[in-house]
Amino acid sequence: MIKKLLILIVCLLPVITFGQELDSIMDSESSDDTNLVFATFKGTRILNGHSVETRKRGVLEFLITHRFGPINSGFEDFFGLDEANIRLALEYAITDDLTLGLGRSSYEKTYDSFLKYRALYQKSGARNFPFSLTLFGSAAVKTLNNNQQDYSFGDKLTYVGQVLLARKFTPSISFQISPTYIHFNRVPSSIDPNDMFALGFGTRVNVSKRVAINGEYFYNFNSFNSYETKNSFALGVSIGTGGHIFQLLVTNSRPMIEKGFIAETTGDFFDGDMRFGFNISRAFHLNKKSKVPDY
Repeated sequence: MIKKLLILIVCLLPVITFGQELDSIMDSESSDDTNLVFATFKGTRILNGHSVETRKRGVLEFLITHRFGPINSGFEDFFGLDEANIRLALEYAITDDLTLGLGRSSYEKTYDSFLKYRALYQKSGARNFPFSLTLFGSAAVKTLNNNQQDYSFGDKLTYVGQVLLARKFTPSISFQISPTYIHFNRVPSSIDPNDMFALGFGTRVNVSKRVAINGEYFYNFNSFNSYETKNSFALGVSIGTGGHIFQLLVTNSRPMIEKGFIAETTGDFFDGDMRFGFNISRAFHLNKKSKVPDY
């Protein structure tokens, strides 16, 4: 798992190096009137997926993500509230631009890890740069053994690579696109692709200083053939309170990590197969020299 994640990072190094060199060139050519654009999104998540945001160096973020059952399950399951899917995660900002994350989901008893690197910042002023760019790479292993008794550890591994591109158009409106690559070491059937490509779209519209409305959609270009899947869709509200970020949302996706909600969503949002959920994050300031950003 670590070896494959390192290979993924090595593949992204040329992009990282290019981003660093381009950023360095722009910095050397910029005047004192050039400013970095911050708070493109209210936190490190849009809803299901990652935003371009990273925390300041020394910040440890604890995240709880929760998805209930489908609302159209009816009164017997109390409209989905009887079902609980949860993910707990810790994310540590090694630098202002580099974050390491570890998580565990109750759904399929999955463990995941990721590295997230902010390569470019949007800039305004004397030397404009139009967007922010963040690189994301993750590895996940499913430990639930139903119908997978003959699977090796390597068979259960899945890898995700993303390039997150975002622009803050106004203080209230931001937009992000997320080209995504997913690799499954082993798939449910021989007719299923091991490699998938998807494109994500996310937006934020502020309604007040601390409250924003978010939307997110992922289009999968080559989904599984052995069973029917749907594109992931989510709508929600983000509330920022200093070190806390609280998000309320509805989505058709049960899984809470990229390989799951992008590739394995089966619910039809517009047929009522939507789930209520929430994300809670709490930032702990371990480096006293830096300040936790107020999104």
